[in-house]
Amino acid sequence: MPLGPFTLVALYLTSWWIVLFTILPLGSSKQVETPPTDGSQWGAPANPQLKKKFITTTWVSAIVWAFIVFIVWTGWMPLPDFSRGPAL
Repeated sequence: MPLGPFTLVALYLTSWWIVLFTILPLGSSKQVETPPTDGSQWGAPANPQLKKKFITTTWVSAIVWAFIVFIVWTGWMPLPDFSRGPAL
């Protein structure tokens, strides 16, 4: 089984970042005032809701991670075993 603890953690962190960048634009709305008077940028969201998005990212990436681990452990997507050295 080529999934060691380091591989599992790396897989989760990779899926977490991918899911984060997928979820960040969801539910964002631009500021409606023209021009912005509080020094913010034109395209800045009015309420980014980052805490909610980080929590959503964590559980969605856990589901994605569990799905990938299930696929690898059942053998549907075998990974090469690099512990034996290079194949010649």
